[in-house]
Amino acid sequence: MSGSSGFWNDNEKAQKLMKERDDNKKELDNWNLLNSKADDVVAGLELIKHGEDPELIKEIVEQLNQLKKDLRTEELKLYFTDKYDTHNAFLSIHPGAGGTESQDWASMLLRMYNRWAERKGFSVEMVDYQPGEEAGLKDVTLFLSGTNVYGFLKSEKGVHRLVRISPFDSNKRRHTSFASVDVMPEVDDVEVNIADEEIRIDTYRASGAGGQHINRTESAIRLTHYASGIVVTCQSERSQMKNKTMAYKVLKARLYEFYGNKRKEEMKLVQGEKKDIEWGSQIRSYVFQPYRLVKDNRTGFEVTNTISVMDGEIDVFIEEYLRTNANKK
Repeated sequence: MSGSSGFWNDNEKAQKLMKERDDNKKELDNWNLLNSKADDVVAGLELIKHGEDPELIKEIVEQLNQLKKDLRTEELKLYFTDKYDTHNAFLSIHPGAGGTESQDWASMLLRMYNRWAERKGFSVEMVDYQPGEEAGLKDVTLFLSGTNVYGFLKSEKGVHRLVRISPFDSNKRRHTSFASVDVMPEVDDVEVNIADEEIRIDTYRASGAGGQHINRTESAIRLTHYASGIVVTCQSERSQMKNKTMAYKVLKARLYEFYGNKRKEEMKLVQGEKKDIEWGSQIRSYVFQPYRLVKDNRTGFEVTNTISVMDGEIDVFIEEYLRTNANKK
C-alpha cells in the first residue's frame, strides 16, 4: 500500500491510512494472541483430567482469569461504534456553587482523572488551569490522547456530587458539593472555518505554577468568538505560539459542538443532556459520610471502596455505562 505510486502525495491522508493499517494489524494480533491463550487453557484442563497437580491447577486458574480479563478488554472495543469514539478528547471540570467546597471537589476530580489516564497509558496535557482563591480550582481543561480516549470518557460527562465532612468547616458538618465534567472529542478531521475577523485574540501573563517565566512574558492566550460567545484560554506552554495552536483546537471542538444543527441527531449522542450543576442533576454520587459509597445514577452500579475510585479506578463505572448504552441501542 505505502509503496504504491502517488501514495505519499497527500501526506496527511497517507498517515491516516498507515495508522488505520497499524491499528487493524494490532487488533488482529490481539485476537490471535487470545486464541493462543485459550488453546493453552484447554490443553492445561486436559492435563488436569489425568491427575491432580496443585501447581498446575493454580497456573491454569491464573491463565483463565487473565484470559477473562483480556476478553473483557476486547469486548469493550465492540462498544466503540460512535463516530468520535476513537478520537482524542478535551475534558473540562467546572465547580458548582459553594465556593471553596466545590472548588476543592473539582481538584479531587482532576486528580482522579489524571490517575485514571496514567493507569490507561493515556497522554495528558493541561490546556488551562485557574486556581481557586483558598483551595481547589475554578476551572481546568485537559487534552487526553490515546486509543479510544473519547469512547471511554464520554461516560463521564455530567454533574458529579460529593457528600463528606468538610475539612473547611470548623464545626465538622457534612457538606454536599457539585462539579460538572464536560467532554468533547477532538475534531481535526472535519471542516470548521474560523475567520480572523470572527474572533478576538488577547494575550496575558500565565497564572499558577510555572516559575519566574509566568511573571515576565505574556504567553497565555484567550480567544473570544463573537457570534457564539465562546471563550477559550490556554496557558500551559511557555510558547505563545503553542498556546495559540492548542486554543484554536479547543475552540474548533467547541464550535463544532455549538454549530451542530445539520448534525443535530448525531451530536445528541456526543453532547449528552445538559444539566445544571445542582441537586438532582448528578450522574454519579460520591458519599464519604455517613457511609462510603460511589453510585452511578444512570446504571445503578455502585461500589463501597471510595478510596480506590478517587485514586482513578473508574473503569468499572465506564464499562457498565458502555454495556448499558449498547443494550439500549
